Parts: sequence; C-alpha cells; structure tokens
Amino acid sequence: MSVPSEPLSALFAGPFALATLSALATPDGPSFPALVTPDGLVLDLRSALGDEQLTVRGLLENWQGVLPHLRDLAVDGTGEREPLADFRVHAPVEPRQVFQSGANYRQHVIDLHLAHKVPGDERPEAERRAEAAAIMDRRAAEDLPYVFIGLPSAITGPYDEVVLPAWAEHPDWELELAAVIGRAAYQVSAGEALEYVAGYTIANDLTDRAGVFRRDMPQIGTDWLRSKNAPGFTPLGPWIVPAASVADPGDLRLTLKLNGETMQDESTKDMLFSVARMVAYASQSAQLLPGDLVLTGSPAGNGMHWGRLLRAGDVMEGSIAGLGAQRTRCVAATAS
Repeated sequence: MSVPSEPLSALFAGPFALATLSALATPDGPSFPALVTPDGLVLDLRSALGDEQLTVRGLLENWQGVLPHLRDLAVDGTGEREPLADFRVHAPVEPRQVFQSGANYRQHVIDLHLAHKVPGDERPEAERRAEAAAIMDRRAAEDLPYVFIGLPSAITGPYDEVVLPAWAEHPDWELELAAVIGRAAYQVSAGEALEYVAGYTIANDLTDRAGVFRRDMPQIGTDWLRSKNAPGFTPLGPWIVPAASVADPGDLRLTLKLNGETMQDESTKDMLFSVARMVAYASQSAQLLPGDLVLTGSPAGNGMHWGRLLRAGDVMEGSIAGLGAQRTRCVAATAS
C-alpha cells in the first residue's frame, strides 16, 4: 500500500531519505530507488543518476561517493518530482545479511528477570529488581552483545500485511532501531564502527515466543530460524534516513501502538550495548556488507509482558523519532 496520510513535516529528519518504491498506477511495474524529501515529493534516482538498473543497495555500495550528489539533488529541485502518495512503499533495501540482537534493553531484561522468578525465592520484588539491575550494569560494562542471524526472506514492506502462520502459537512484536551498513566492515572497533553506518531505519522483528526454545531437545537452546523467520516477520522501513541526519542514535524514542494503544515507549538510551558496539561486535566474526542490517534489540513492552499476543485483525503502528513510522495489519494465513 502507499504511505498513510500524516503531517508531511513528520516524515523524517534531515533533507532527504532513501526509499524503494513502485507506481500505484502500474501494480506489476518494477520497483526503483527514490530520493524522498520531507515535503513528500519523490525523485526517481534511476533517471537522476543515469542508471536504469540502480537499486538502493547499489547506492549503498558507493555510499561515500554518491552521498554528496544526493544532498545536492535534495535541495536543487532538479528532476521531475512526484507526490509520495502515488507510490507503493517497499522495504527500503534488500540486504544480503541480517544481524539480529536480543536482550539489549536494560529495563526489558530486568522485567524478564523478575518474570522468571526462581521457585522458592521469596525476596521482595525491590530486592530482586536491584539484583537484576546490578547484573545488567555489569553485563554492559564487561560482557558482549547477543547477536544472531536472520533471513532476508523474512523482510516485508512497512505498510504490508503481516501473515501469521497457523503454526505460530504466540506471535509477538519487537520494535527496533536498525542500522544500515554503507561500507564493508570486518573487525572494526567500536570507536570507528559508526563510520560504516550509512543510515537508520525501523524494523519490527516479530517472534513466535512458543518457538524460541525447542521442546524436543531443550539442551539445544534457542531456535531463531523457526521463531523469527517466517515470510513477512520483519516489516522494514519506510525509508533509510542518512546517519548525518540522526544527531544521536543513542537517544531516539521508539513507540509501538497495538490497535491504537501504546505498548512500547522507550528511548534507545536504555540500550545496554550502543549501535557502535553492536556493529563492531558483529564485524568481529562476519564481514558486514553494504545494505546489511544490524538490528539493535527491542525495549520493554512486548506482548509477553502484557499477556497479549498478536492475532488476526491487529494493527501495529511503530515509529522512531526522526525515522518515520510504519503501519502493518496482521492477517491469518489462508488454508492451502
């Protein structure tokens, strides 16, 4: 679907963002990389840059070289500009790799610690909370992020329907800040990691809570393939906002509403490991490539916390300050 109507001034921070669009008038037509300006106008970058095969990932592969040109295009008004409302908004980029993260928000993990009380532990909640807080502070100072691999095939657009598989017993939402890589990165330090980030976007990293731990062999641990990678389980976008337009990725407000009711409302200040530490850690084991995503974890307020999981008909509205908003409706899988 096309972008929902909203105040144009609220689209995103900065002079432009990158999107992948297709024309509503030709539903079967090709998608294309677009420069979107905050006033809701779109410039087709294939014609503007003279490359009919261009994609957003192709732009990111030459990010340092093309960025000044994109800045000029955003302000000089050249090229045919069309209303954003005339286009369908797809996921902004097709990554080759998706790096996901768990247990990265302090309050969220403290809540989980309290929820999983050891049988026989009758200490007051305040004492157990203080213990959990001390563990989190020690972990942030001394330990490492928890990163695992997701599948690009789980990604869908920011306004597309989310199909809930029949086998997903407890589907849950997880709004996250996603860093988009703009340069190949391997074994970079936290001090230099943000130099490899082209921009930021929004991800809702859905999880089937019932599938996280294997019932047939608990000793194996987590099963992220089954619990997180159903088609459409990662709504992404609506666009990529360049890193230069995001003053501080460590101080952004994330909000997720379910059917109009606020469920998650937290700042990235609550992250145990910063974006820089997440990117640096992932790069120690794998080479990060242009267009890859590094998801940074989800704050408190998931469905398990509220005792209310996703079901057909639910509408999720996720926003991050300066990055825009996505709106997805859950539907039941059709019988095959």
